[in-house]
Amino acid sequence: MNKSISATHPKEMPVSAGWRDYYEMTKPNVVLLLLLTALVGMCLSVPGAMPWVPVMAGLFGIGALSSSAAVINHVLDRRIDAQMARTFNRPLPKGKVSPQRALTFAFLLALVGFVVLLLAVNQLTALLTLASLVGYAVIYTLYLKRATPQNIVIGGLAGAAPPLLGWTAITGEVHPHALLLVLIIYTWTPPHFWALAIHREKDYAKAKIPMLPVTHGVEYTKVSVLLYTLMLGVVCLLPYLVGMTGIIYLLGSSLLNAVFLYFALKLKYAPKPDTAMQTFKFSILHLMLLFVFLLVDHYFKVMP
Repeated sequence: MNKSISATHPKEMPVSAGWRDYYEMTKPNVVLLLLLTALVGMCLSVPGAMPWVPVMAGLFGIGALSSSAAVINHVLDRRIDAQMARTFNRPLPKGKVSPQRALTFAFLLALVGFVVLLLAVNQLTALLTLASLVGYAVIYTLYLKRATPQNIVIGGLAGAAPPLLGWTAITGEVHPHALLLVLIIYTWTPPHFWALAIHREKDYAKAKIPMLPVTHGVEYTKVSVLLYTLMLGVVCLLPYLVGMTGIIYLLGSSLLNAVFLYFALKLKYAPKPDTAMQTFKFSILHLMLLFVFLLVDHYFKVMP
């Protein structure tokens, strides 16, 4: 009962917010992974040293706007979060931060981030980053998440944008190689998120969110995870096939994709109670190491 009251009337809870509550709303772990992919996009955009002003300003601006999107997500999902075991302790459902203060915080983050990108980086990056914020915080969270089980597929483009944003921050142009990096994250997102959705299927059903395991069943979702993982393996070959990367990336990405495929096969054919969560956790490590391999390959490229 207290959870529903705190979600509906956060002002009635006399709990003071600390800086950690605002920090938690920015989803720092997610933003750090996004910034890693943005940094790799920056590094891959030029053959040698990068200009440090657009690098630092770009990372700050992208991080600020991504954090703003995360805070808006917390506000829009506060009633859903109150019903889910994974999220009911977040600051908004607990009444530690009011929606009004959270939105003010989000607006300030977005304003500062956009101005920094506009003045210290370039207009293209500022507009693309703002579009990503709108895509995730509004189009995905407010509409797609509640409208279709393909929400994460359709809305995944916003979360896949950071390497493109990093690339444009340095070059001021959209390059096909940058779009390849976007395609990798876009293809990675469904098996990553659906593994978590399988683990939390009852929570999503309780909150009446039409995630794929809720609308089509867990077994159907497991097949989808497997098929998208296979597709990811093919997409990850593209940077090597077009000459963008060398042997280091090819070997590293092939190993990572083989392990991801192992988890997807285990999830489908020999699951244990924690297999879905293990798959989800490995998917995060997969993306992080994949972009590390891209970075190492770029500076120590070995061509066949």
